[in-house]
Amino acid sequence: MADEPVSALDVSIRSQVLNLMRRVQIERGLSSVVISHDLAVVRYLADRVGVMYLGKLVETGTTEEVYGAAAHPYTAGLLAAVPEADPRTRGRENRARVHGELPSPVDPPSGCRFRTRCALATELCAATEPVLSPVTGTHRVACHHPLRGEDSPA
Repeated sequence: MADEPVSALDVSIRSQVLNLMRRVQIERGLSSVVISHDLAVVRYLADRVGVMYLGKLVETGTTEEVYGAAAHPYTAGLLAAVPEADPRTRGRENRARVHGELPSPVDPPSGCRFRTRCALATELCAATEPVLSPVTGTHRVACHHPLRGEDSPA
């Protein structure tokens, strides 16, 4: 288990550590749990991804499923917040912004914990907590109004 394994490291050391972790995973056939706020680190090291919001899983799937077609508005917002170097894909970061203040984790909102910051929230979201439901393949999302293809930032 690695919790923010490269968060305070210099860029050159950071890449060495990440390459070492990836090499050990492959050579030894090991699984690891990596906890990180750095989406590039997660994408590099992970085969499967779980996205959490206020202590609840809101989306899971393979790296390709989650990064390629985010189904939860929070995941889409996280991915859209990553600066885009390619000018052909710039502008997507404005589509899925996460707005509002983070609710208290001690006293989270009823129903969907993300609803107070979600543009798609309805009364159903306030009344009922969504469960992880299939999107495609191994991709699961806990959302009453999941994003579909063109809504996703990727």
